Amino acid sequence: MMAAAKQTAGEARRGRRARRVLALLGPFLGLLLVVGLFSLLAPESFLSAYNFKTVATQTVIVGLGAVGMTFVIVSGGIDLSVGSVIALASVVTALLLRDGRAPVLAVLAGVCTAGLCGLVNGLLITRLRIVPFIVTLGMLGMARGFAKYLAGEQKIDAPAYWLADLMTKSPQPGWLLVAPGVWGMFLLALFMGLVLRATVLGTHAFAIGSNEDTARLCGVPVAQNKVVIYALCGLFAGLAGVMQFGRLTVGDPTTAIGKELDIIAAVVIGGGSLAGGEGSILGAMIGAFLMSFLANGCNLTGVPNYVQEIIIGAIIVAAVAVDRLRHR
Repeated sequence: MMAAAKQTAGEARRGRRARRVLALLGPFLGLLLVVGLFSLLAPESFLSAYNFKTVATQTVIVGLGAVGMTFVIVSGGIDLSVGSVIALASVVTALLLRDGRAPVLAVLAGVCTAGLCGLVNGLLITRLRIVPFIVTLGMLGMARGFAKYLAGEQKIDAPAYWLADLMTKSPQPGWLLVAPGVWGMFLLALFMGLVLRATVLGTHAFAIGSNEDTARLCGVPVAQNKVVIYALCGLFAGLAGVMQFGRLTVGDPTTAIGKELDIIAAVVIGGGSLAGGEGSILGAMIGAFLMSFLANGCNLTGVPNYVQEIIIGAIIVAAVAVDRLRHR
């Protein structure tokens, strides 16, 4: 009897290890599949060093957004407002730069404005007990509306100073190889990956996403953690907005429309579960690069934009379906 129980426990451990390995390798395999497919279909320039630099630079916006979104999805929430918050942060940054403010002050204002949007999301969700989908959907409209109001419903031209250098495809010095913003994204992803896996905030995020009621009974301050997590998501959306300004060198209230879908898709492709309790920063980064390679390959092969949107929607549905099947 004891031998049978030990054998069953051993099989269960092996099964868990196999699922963890599959969850880790799945995003890598998906990325390799996309790159391999477009290396056959797209022009030779797809595999060029310059195109890889382009893809890396394009990944910064989705990658930074995905870092914050990972915490939200791990905790069992969702944030549909990140695209609009990115636009609002870029507009606030451009406004202050146009008025002659120091670049550091403009960046802080843009990031803090986005963080305030995330803080409001968290407070509304916890204090009024409204589901995250509704709250962040409302913030999606409000943040976009504020961005258009501040910009006068037009683009804001402003001197970018060193912000433009953060997103240049030809960085100086040359040994950087890719834009400084790309390295910044990697460093922040590494740091936040440690936060997610090795701190109280990360542990509480997984606990809340796995079972909120049980986490509350175990003494986890659920409301406080949710507020912090949504504010954190807003801050990373703000960083993405600043990088978007550096890339475009204008504050555009219409930018990043639909970007929330790319960000959510990146997290889900990377192993995040919309049911909560699962996800990783590494997986989200791989998902972000997959989305960028997909968009880049479609552009090089002449695939219309509406087809890309259909593909992204199908990827989200497929990733969620795979997650459900894996849990069964």
